[in-house]
Amino acid sequence: MTDHLFPTLAELDRDGAIAEAASRVDGHTRAAFMGKVAALVGGTAAVSSLAMPALASAASKGDVAILNYALTLEYLEAAFYKSANDKGALSGEAKKLAKVVGEHEAQHVVALKKALGSAAVKSPSFDFKGTTADQGTFLKTSMTLEDAGVKAYLGQAGAIKSKDILSAAASILSVEARHASWVANVLKVSPAPEAFQSSATMDQILAAVKGTGFIPALASASPSSATSGSPSVTG
Repeated sequence: MTDHLFPTLAELDRDGAIAEAASRVDGHTRAAFMGKVAALVGGTAAVSSLAMPALASAASKGDVAILNYALTLEYLEAAFYKSANDKGALSGEAKKLAKVVGEHEAQHVVALKKALGSAAVKSPSFDFKGTTADQGTFLKTSMTLEDAGVKAYLGQAGAIKSKDILSAAASILSVEARHASWVANVLKVSPAPEAFQSSATMDQILAAVKGTGFIPALASASPSSATSGSPSVTG
């Protein structure tokens, strides 16, 4: 019986199988591996190390474009939850979700802007078409946005050149997936309907966002400019 709510990985890995598998990948000893797990679970140093690293001066144009694409989506999500919180139409678990997830999305925006520096695109203007003023509509829209976020990050994972950027993006992807599961739970639908997560291309995601009408500037943007990080798309 443990004295905490959830068992630690060390308690679950009694025969050392997980630590042994990890050591084959990067040379961890069992003690070192468990020490790093403890830091991830209980410390702040490990958490801060997951912050999005600043792009090197020689960063590929592709990584810059991908991060600006991610930043635009995070702008959208952060603004959506801020609008919902400001409207004051939510209650119960939906209200809690909007507050917590909104804070996460705002932190994602800060991290991506810091990583991009002067290369960061500006936030576009948004029109959420009343979706943040009704709890039922808010939750359904939140589900759509969080699912899109997961598919968007997964769709670009293989194209990211920087290992550090990829690791940081993966840390955001995993949180977006948790957001999606939380919304699904509130809506009482399956949080994990399939064994494998599908991805989406940049064009597919931008077309879906354009279809919502939430970013008016996208309505007049051509597909080529929408994928280039052009100011005409992102305001």
